[in-house]
Amino acid sequence: MRPIKRIVLLLIVVLLLGLILTPIVYVQSNKRIYANKVTKYLIEDQKYRMDEIESVKGVWGLALPQFYVVVLFKDESNVEYIYFAHNDVIQFEYRAIEEEMNKPSKSNLKHYDPY
Repeated sequence: MRPIKRIVLLLIVVLLLGLILTPIVYVQSNKRIYANKVTKYLIEDQKYRMDEIESVKGVWGLALPQFYVVVLFKDESNVEYIYFAHNDVIQFEYRAIEEEMNKPSKSNLKHYDPY
């Protein structure tokens, strides 16, 4: 193969890889950014300790908003709290993890903080 054809082929491969990897990197980095923002909010503003938090997971959803964060607390591991962190961090909703479990009432929740 001639050197010019190799260069053109290499450029095409690099462009295709870039087109494939760009959305993947965008989604993964935004999930991490939003999770870090909510973690910082919970620790610095809401005064939780890291040992009280089970997990903080950034999620990419198909509906709007595209990115949100699911938080589980160790003392209430059957409830997921949903946070939005686009501008300010707000707790948007909560949901029971088990399908057969009814949605807990707001008065029974330990970490419910309506916006």
